Amino acid sequence: MRSSSAPAGLVKRARIVLLAADGLSNTEIAAMVGVSRPTVISWRERYERAGMAGLADQKRSGRPAEVDEIDVVVATLSGGGRPPEDLGVTHWSARLLAKQLGTSFSTIARIWRKWGIQPHRIETFKFSTDPQLEAKIRDVVGLYLDPPLGAVVVSVDEKSQIQALD
Repeated sequence: MRSSSAPAGLVKRARIVLLAADGLSNTEIAAMVGVSRPTVISWRERYERAGMAGLADQKRSGRPAEVDEIDVVVATLSGGGRPPEDLGVTHWSARLLAKQLGTSFSTIARIWRKWGIQPHRIETFKFSTDPQLEAKIRDVVGLYLDPPLGAVVVSVDEKSQIQALD
């Protein structure tokens, strides 16, 4: 109930249940929490039936989603997370992607929030062309996972200062 990150509705429901456990009447709880008496009764019944799981939001009826979330995620992240060059921008915005996919800005923004996607924070990743890369990676990982007794590891960065800052 004291969590600052818990959804407000869940906190309110937990407060109703805790006040009921303290022996307060439904009318008193309703006044303290700021809901109606039937709401208090409803949440108490759901808690009695299902415990803590009963306080969670249930699926609501309504029109099914028209946009497949996976399609939005794929469209956002394909091409290294960059929009096509002909658009002349460095990263996707929710409004730009919505226009490209023929959907609303709020739909794209909601999906990005749900999946934790932040296109403006995607950084480029350079793939090495070194043919010995796999063997080198295995050697380094092997040192971390099973270091030989008395081993000393020295790391050298080949980049100049300016490149390292990038």
